[in-house]
Amino acid sequence: MEDVKYKRVLLKLSGEALAGDNKTGVYAEVIGKICDEIKKVVEMGVQVGIVVGGGNFWRGRYGHQMERTTSDYMGMLATAMNGLALQDTLEARGIKTRLQTAIEMRQIAEPYIKRKAIKHLEHNRVVIFACGTGNPYFTTDTAAALRAAEIDAEVILLAKTIDGVYSADPKIDSSAVKYDKISYIDILNKDLKVMDSTATSLCRDNNIPLRVFAIAEPENIVKIIKGENIGTVVE
Repeated sequence: MEDVKYKRVLLKLSGEALAGDNKTGVYAEVIGKICDEIKKVVEMGVQVGIVVGGGNFWRGRYGHQMERTTSDYMGMLATAMNGLALQDTLEARGIKTRLQTAIEMRQIAEPYIKRKAIKHLEHNRVVIFACGTGNPYFTTDTAAALRAAEIDAEVILLAKTIDGVYSADPKIDSSAVKYDKISYIDILNKDLKVMDSTATSLCRDNNIPLRVFAIAEPENIVKIIKGENIGTVVE
């Protein structure tokens, strides 16, 4: 194993990250670049779990006239499509991968089982967790915090469209200040939109550090694994 800072990580990818400038669907070039970096991390001896969102296919706000539960389940199915895309792209690069879903769909994926997931990680297989927590009213941010706690991940790598945590949305407020380091309690008190409050509290209660970075530069994944000071540290 190379000299790395973390030996087991949970990477949280939004669905939008897989769409690139297309905004919807899966953009092969973008997902390919992300998987190239994941491959490098695996070859460094790091165990990788991934929680993927589904916003490139479906977001709850699209279904504002629907019953909330129905809309949320549609979002969970969208994450399964992204999970399949990630699995296919990683395996095309020679990386052994398992897709586990919180809603059973045995023809395409394993049902989520904690012990099985950990066994896969120990055998250097990337484990992709899809369908969120399997319950409506919970986001994939919460799923990332939950799975990280369950598999004893040392850190959550939170890939965003911006390069860290700011005092305000830097796309709207030019005076927004970037934090190099911030606590979970400050995120909650300042109501910063890093993760939803349930996910933030879950990370805080289980002492799981968070690294927030820009997915526009996928090589940041490897840099963080090597210990470089990229993005914002939340702990």
